[in-house]
Formats: sequence, C-alpha cells, structure tokens
Amino acid sequence: MIYLLTLSKKLFTATLLALIFFTLNADAEETTVAPQAPAWQLKTQSGDTISSAQFDGQATILHFWATWCPYCKVLQPKLVELEKKYQQQGVKLVAISFNEDDGVLPQDELAARGYSFPTAVHGDEVASLYGVNGTPTTFFINKHKQVIFKYTSADTSDPRLELAVQAIVK
Repeated sequence: MIYLLTLSKKLFTATLLALIFFTLNADAEETTVAPQAPAWQLKTQSGDTISSAQFDGQATILHFWATWCPYCKVLQPKLVELEKKYQQQGVKLVAISFNEDDGVLPQDELAARGYSFPTAVHGDEVASLYGVNGTPTTFFINKHKQVIFKYTSADTSDPRLELAVQAIVK
C-alpha cells in the first residue's frame, strides 16, 4: 500500500511538471513573428516573367482571384483604392489568377474593368503554396516579406482592409 501511495505521488508530480512545461511552451508559441510569404515565379498573360522578388522591400497586396469570381469583382475596386491611397508609402497591388477556364485572358479582363495592376496567370501551384482555398483571397505582406493579414471576404466596408495596409507600410 505504501508503495502504491509513493508511486501515485511520483506520477502526480511528473504529470504536474509536464503540464507546466507544455503550458510554458504554448505561451512561447503565441509570441512568434508573422510567417514569411513564400517566394513564387509565374508568367503574365503576355508571357513575361513576374515573381515575388520584384516586390522585395515593398509593402504588397497579393490578390488571388479568378475571372469568373463575382466576389473578386466586388473586392478589386477597394484594393485599387487602397493601393492609390498608399502609393506614396510604396504599396503595390499584384494579382495571381488561378482555377481558370481554358482560353481566359485575365489581364484583358482586368483592363476591361479599368484596372492596370499586374496579374500572373496559371497560379494554381502558388495558390496551393499559400494555402488558398477559394476566391478572393488576399494577403497583405510587409517590406520584410511577412504575411501580416490574410483576407478571404469581399466585404469592402471591413475596416481591417485599411488597417492591414497601414500595418504593412510601417
């Protein structure tokens, strides 16, 4: 009986120590820095190379979209507005088109909408690399290539959009 009581005390002490250790580690993980944006390289509709390296050192709004996506049409004017508002701070808007039908011309579609920001095409692998599950998905990346905010809505009145741009220009 005494042996079982001693064993129970040792088991209780070990469990308590493990719980304290894991609690401390969990707290440490909450203070990690923002994740790095994965590097990518694709082609534009005209066949030119476009890559994340072209935006090194710049605050970047990286917008994953598709020509058939009605929500992308709703969000894009707001993204263009934010790029213009913060252009003096170096904000750049770049898009990656993915999950498109054959023969679609994304840059032409943007031009028809009145936009001139660059878009890469055939971006399915890059979308996967970024963990994009649907459209629109927009990443706000700071000058140090850190993803500060990921946005998966088309709500243009969401104040987090402008707050995200303000965060990436710091």
